[in-house]
Amino acid sequence: MGKRTVLTLIIGSLLILALPAQNRLAVAGERQPWNDPEHALIIDAYELNSIDWDALLQDTRISGFVSKASDGLPEDYACKTSDHSGDTVGHCKTMWRKYAVSRELFRTRRLIAKSNGMLWGAYHLGRPGNPIDQANHFLDYADPKADELMVLDIDGLDPQQFMSPADAQIFAIHIKERTGRYPILYANDVVARFIADHRSDYQILSRLPLWYARYKPDVEGTFPLGNWTDYAMWQFSSADNCSSRRCPYRVAGTLPDIDVNMASMTKTQLARIWPQGDLVPPRIDTPSMLASAPGPAAKVQVTALNYQDF
Repeated sequence: MGKRTVLTLIIGSLLILALPAQNRLAVAGERQPWNDPEHALIIDAYELNSIDWDALLQDTRISGFVSKASDGLPEDYACKTSDHSGDTVGHCKTMWRKYAVSRELFRTRRLIAKSNGMLWGAYHLGRPGNPIDQANHFLDYADPKADELMVLDIDGLDPQQFMSPADAQIFAIHIKERTGRYPILYANDVVARFIADHRSDYQILSRLPLWYARYKPDVEGTFPLGNWTDYAMWQFSSADNCSSRRCPYRVAGTLPDIDVNMASMTKTQLARIWPQGDLVPPRIDTPSMLASAPGPAAKVQVTALNYQDF
């Protein structure tokens, strides 16, 4: 490296340091907003995530904890259905014990988190199967209180593995009927875009507040996305982009497989809206009327899309 290059780097560094602190924060926060200490952070975990609570509670940035609750349909306690005959009975009983232990862990984590001032939420992982039975399963498992967040997690569009968007809408409506509140929707970019592109078919699902999973430094160019003008929460870190060598944000007391999320507001602001429950407003596509070249007899062109909106 030549002397001129070194001198240029030194001058550049001095200019950056000369900026007011608030300006430096704004520049840094443009691509990695989780570095802004004013933004509340939330972790979400399932039963296999290891947590050292003594260490975790030292991180004052962590404002909330969202725990996995139910997964698809409930396990069969009796193991007497036709699906659990012969050699599968032992497996059924093992799955029930795992299910029962996971539920106790859920309750323990809720007690610890809330007693230490953390916001609490629970999510249901949507699977194939009756969506009303799954909604009832979630409410029975999570027993959500009025101050707790409810989430429907749709991890993909494969109907053999995950709940379909049509069933997800039925799930959300049933939750609303039983609790008076809608859940929010957790989705990655593929799922969110599909729902946004088909929002006329999913007029409720496409208006649930969006918990958006994207493991990049920013979400530039993503919004507006259908009815969503912004995310409610952004999952920016998970095992997909966090390792022992590099991680967007390390949470004390956890391993790199923990999911970390942010909200573009302070903890106090987040607490006011945390339980959610309402739909986001529908985004109306305004008909685009394009004028021809300037002149007294300018013509107006109406596109096929605009025509459908009239």
